Amino acid sequence: MLFEAAERLPLLQVGQIYQKFECKGRSDGGIVRNVVRWSIENLLEEQEGATLMVSAKFDVLSKRNIFLQFEEVAVENIKISEQLQALIAPAILPRSFLSLQILQFLKTFRAQVPISSPERRSPGGLYYLSYLDRDMLLGRSIGGGGVFIFTRAQPLL
Repeated sequence: MLFEAAERLPLLQVGQIYQKFECKGRSDGGIVRNVVRWSIENLLEEQEGATLMVSAKFDVLSKRNIFLQFEEVAVENIKISEQLQALIAPAILPRSFLSLQILQFLKTFRAQVPISSPERRSPGGLYYLSYLDRDMLLGRSIGGGGVFIFTRAQPLL
């Protein structure tokens, strides 16, 4: 869906897409974060201008089944382009307190929207897992969510 949007909107650039599992020391589940690096030409840094993150809890039901419960969507890590920085706070003029506040706000900005609440059930569901080898995993969503192929990458530092 993101790549289709990037084809229709020429200023949108989609960068890295990956998942991060946070379950060290646990065998019953954890948190999975779907991470998409993206940018808007001339406004944000190329390919790495911002991060879209969808977080979900997962519970291990068996060696081959997990249950996902999506919790939150967030936009963070905004890195504005040099052109936009120059527009907000030109280098040839003394930077005002307001322009510095705007730059700091953009640097630390994080917008998050909860997907689940006590009144409403979170999207998610049951996934069947098939390990094809030591580094490749096939995940099938029960209920029409699709088929996903995962490969193990080096741990992020």
